[in-house]
Amino acid sequence: MTSIHLRTPLTESDIRKLSAGDIIYVSGILVTARDAAHKRIHQYLAESKPLPFNLNGLALYHSGPLAKKVDGRWVILAAGPTTSMRMEDLEYKVIESLGVKLIIGKGGMGEKTVKAMVKHCAAYAMFTGGAAVLAAEHIREVKDVIWMDLGMPEAVWIIEVEDFGPLIVTIDSYGNNLVERTIAEAERRKTEILRNL
Repeated sequence: MTSIHLRTPLTESDIRKLSAGDIIYVSGILVTARDAAHKRIHQYLAESKPLPFNLNGLALYHSGPLAKKVDGRWVILAAGPTTSMRMEDLEYKVIESLGVKLIIGKGGMGEKTVKAMVKHCAAYAMFTGGAAVLAAEHIREVKDVIWMDLGMPEAVWIIEVEDFGPLIVTIDSYGNNLVERTIAEAERRKTEILRNL
């Protein structure tokens, strides 16, 4: 497996060189969005309203951070990934319309998102579930928080990160899917083992 360090904004060239199974670390601006934020983004798109933040070339992190204010500034205490499949019905439109190049979450994504990634040159990477404090250690600064009316975990957090990871590229821009590949290999081995019993 290759280990790659990326910095946002990400280019098509950055994404095209990634392969399912690569280990990556991301520096620069990362934007969080969970279910409620995705629904509001879709509402804005449907109404042709400009978003109050830019996602072009950025990484979108499926996460609901826990934060507190210290001396008037937000500090992220924990920022673990949330299950990405919850955004499956909405994510393809975000990729298609807003220029997101990297989705980060856990558990993988479905066919609609994969098709959008192939068509618009984006990738999906997984961060380890249960490692929320480790994720927070890579956050250098909260640049802004948008839509706090949705609640702290559902708000959009614009954060600056340094070597955020390790992340495993699970779906690359060619449609290769590490989860599907691993399941297929496990099934093949199971069949072989059962045949030899």
